[in-house]
Amino acid sequence: MGKLGKKARKFAKKNLPSVLRDRRKKKALFKKRYSSKNVQSNVEDQAKVIDHSNERNTEVEAFEDLPLEAPFMENDCDGVVDSSDSDGYLSEDISYENGTESEPEKLLEGDKCTSELMMQNIKIQENLAVQKRKLERLKRKDPSFSKFLEKHKDIEAMQNGVVFSDEDEMSNHGRDSATEDNQGKDEGRVLTVSAISSWCRLIKEEHKEEVFVCLLNAYRAACHYGAESIGLRFQNAETFCSLVMSVLSEADNILRGLLGLSSFSYKKEAVLELKDTPQWVNVKPLIKSYLRSTLSLLDQVTDSEILAFALTRLRDSLPFFDAFPYLLQRLIKTTIHLWATGGGMLSSSSFSILLDVASLFTTDWFDNCLAKAFVAYLAQSRATDIVNNKHLQFLRNSLVDLCSLDVQKSLSKATVSVRQLAKVLQWGLRTKKKEALQRICSWEYANCINLWVGFIARNVRDYDLQAFFFTMVQLINGVVRLFPGPRYFPLRLNCIQWLNDLSNSTGVFIPIASFVLDVLEYKTVGERGKPGPALFFQSVLKLPKSCLKSQTFQDECITSAIEQLSSHFLQWSYHISFPDLATVPLIRLKKFNESKTKESQCRVVKHLIEQVEKNVDSVQKKRNEVAFSPNDHQSVETFLQFEKSSLSSPFTQYCRSVLDKADLRGSHKNEKISLPTRDKSKRKRDDSSINVFGHKDVDTVNGSKKRVKR
Repeated sequence: MGKLGKKARKFAKKNLPSVLRDRRKKKALFKKRYSSKNVQSNVEDQAKVIDHSNERNTEVEAFEDLPLEAPFMENDCDGVVDSSDSDGYLSEDISYENGTESEPEKLLEGDKCTSELMMQNIKIQENLAVQKRKLERLKRKDPSFSKFLEKHKDIEAMQNGVVFSDEDEMSNHGRDSATEDNQGKDEGRVLTVSAISSWCRLIKEEHKEEVFVCLLNAYRAACHYGAESIGLRFQNAETFCSLVMSVLSEADNILRGLLGLSSFSYKKEAVLELKDTPQWVNVKPLIKSYLRSTLSLLDQVTDSEILAFALTRLRDSLPFFDAFPYLLQRLIKTTIHLWATGGGMLSSSSFSILLDVASLFTTDWFDNCLAKAFVAYLAQSRATDIVNNKHLQFLRNSLVDLCSLDVQKSLSKATVSVRQLAKVLQWGLRTKKKEALQRICSWEYANCINLWVGFIARNVRDYDLQAFFFTMVQLINGVVRLFPGPRYFPLRLNCIQWLNDLSNSTGVFIPIASFVLDVLEYKTVGERGKPGPALFFQSVLKLPKSCLKSQTFQDECITSAIEQLSSHFLQWSYHISFPDLATVPLIRLKKFNESKTKESQCRVVKHLIEQVEKNVDSVQKKRNEVAFSPNDHQSVETFLQFEKSSLSSPFTQYCRSVLDKADLRGSHKNEKISLPTRDKSKRKRDDSSINVFGHKDVDTVNGSKKRVKR
């Protein structure tokens, strides 16, 4: 019998019966009695150790539990409550001389009454469910009972809860007497296109306010169609659309005409000046009804074109929201949702309203918009593993525009946010826990960094953001060093791209060549790997192990590295220190080129080496002709300024062509790209991507394939 292994010996030592017997004997033999003082001191020492360990554990757990949007959560609240109990209908027999709105009865008296009614409704629903089950059993047991129910269908209808008169329903909902009269008038009334046309004509030509009230009540019913029972009926879909489009198109102009405001006046001060006038008192209920109904329409409609049109028209009425804070809160919440989840024109229209709200109203509303937009942006980042790059980039650019409205206030929020990112990174560097690494290598974390990089790039020229800039550089460098493995090359290259963007916007040199060359010099097992699935490093953060030995992965590494190096060299190609900057990268590029045997890979790297060497010789020649010293910073900054402004050098044109190909390659990829799955079945090679190797691409046009040589 051979010698036991380490694990077997460890198991035998702990669990064999003989070992346990010997352990029990020794424990009984050497057992000692300690004094109460020693016991107490030992307990205190253990308590101290536990306290210190708990302090460390709570410190680490704090990084794990605190969400990235925590700095914005204090402003992401709906603190404004609608104080009105009105259901939105206007009395068609109203007279506004008394200077008050219609005063409907209160629906409920306090939270206590609300909770009691809710409990009663729950009990009633439970009793109805029991009775329904009994009736179903009777129908199955006794066929004659089923025939009886068929003859008396009203009983079955009452069982399903559909036989209620409009008067009973309105009284149960606590509507006021004026509203009951209006509903009684609307009950059984069929609205037609001709009626809507005549109403609009009377409003435009004769300026009849009572007709406009009828139109707004009909519009209110249309906006709540399907959400609640209404007495008004529409002749057909054309009538419904005609009513909605007519009110959205003309309501703002009519309201401004009743107030005596110009249709081009877009200042809230003009509305505030009218608050104490009789005109405002009379028109205020009409404005509120229109705004509330339109917000309900935004919650009900799903068609993006209708939503975009409604938002566009509602944007014209934005100054009126200053008199209704609750409705303004609803507007922000709705537009944030449509901005984050919509697309195209709908997202653009929603964000236009957000920008206007943030710039038109007080700073509290700016904080509210910024907080909700940031939370929605991060929610979209962690919604799914499939990332819509185009939409997320739009959200990021929009949020940067919003932050740029008040840079100082946004900077304070950004600083707290980056501090939270740094805590998460510190937690990952210290513990190397799986949860910490997953949290850092996530789209939520990456898009948060990407957002603040864009914020710096947009505003660093006009504001003092140097401290924030250096903090971001340290944070990104920490993320790069935390994930050195090849599976994290996409995240690493994204970090390199962020550093390039920061360097281009600030003019500060950031050494990134070593990070890029580490990706370029990664050695695979074989020179000729199998053709794998299509990859695009801008759309993923972590790759599966099955992709690391594929030819697609090798090509993508080289392509992405060449693109990042070209972007880095392009920025400093006219600087007087470019020969020194390019020395080490040239050595490593030549060494890499000598180790490769594949022609396409050697050709693209060799082309880059030749272009860099030519630019080095050109800058070195110009540098030898100057007479100033390196300490003369002003002369150093003006070195080759004319050539830099012309952008006519061969190296600049080469780098531009590489970056243009990179943009074209990204546009040809699908907007939604998921991580490749481990499928052992044979996959067809996808050669439709454009890369710097000059591979043949296959384009499908009308079902036919044609080959294009790059």
